[in-house]
Amino acid sequence: MIQTKDYQAHWDRVYANTATDRLGWYEAVPEPSLQLIQDCQLSPEATILNVGAGATTLVDELLKLGFRNLIVNDVSPLALGQLQERLGAESQKVRWIVDDLTQARTLFKLGAVDLWHDRAVLHFFKERAEQDAYFQLLKQCVRPGGFVILAAFHTDGASTCSGLPVHRYDQRELAEKLGDDFALIRSFDHRYTMPSGATRKYIYTLFKRK
Repeated sequence: MIQTKDYQAHWDRVYANTATDRLGWYEAVPEPSLQLIQDCQLSPEATILNVGAGATTLVDELLKLGFRNLIVNDVSPLALGQLQERLGAESQKVRWIVDDLTQARTLFKLGAVDLWHDRAVLHFFKERAEQDAYFQLLKQCVRPGGFVILAAFHTDGASTCSGLPVHRYDQRELAEKLGDDFALIRSFDHRYTMPSGATRKYIYTLFKRK
């Protein structure tokens, strides 16, 4: 299993050396995620946990929509610092947690959340032990009746990202990882266009815990 300090050092370098809007996963407006969040029909008081957030624009959009209980996580404090700086005073409305999803220390203590959102983090965990730790944490965090949005590289998508190998997913494997307690609500393929103009094929899924 890769150590937390190694993950953190890698992503700190990425965010230190590349402007946010030039990152290979940057979205000016995260439309696919917003579509799925809308499908959840959450109240403004719902607790939303955005894991592996980096400098995502999703947080900006959720604040505009009036959500008041946002928790944002990343292993890189530098990435979260950039996001906080961009949000300015609005950042005070968000709870920020630096933690490793595969070796969590703080996230285990959160209590129940209404939505777990992950775009493009899960696929970096190549080892079975990392994947098992990730899904154990997810299952501990998401309440019965809560939702899970997972977006990852598709099985016929890219095999590397940001200099790291990835584990590619399809709907079947994601459902197997979550287990019988989670029902698939919606799934679709999405071709994302990077700032460079290249494309990456993702799978987006929405599950609900029974």
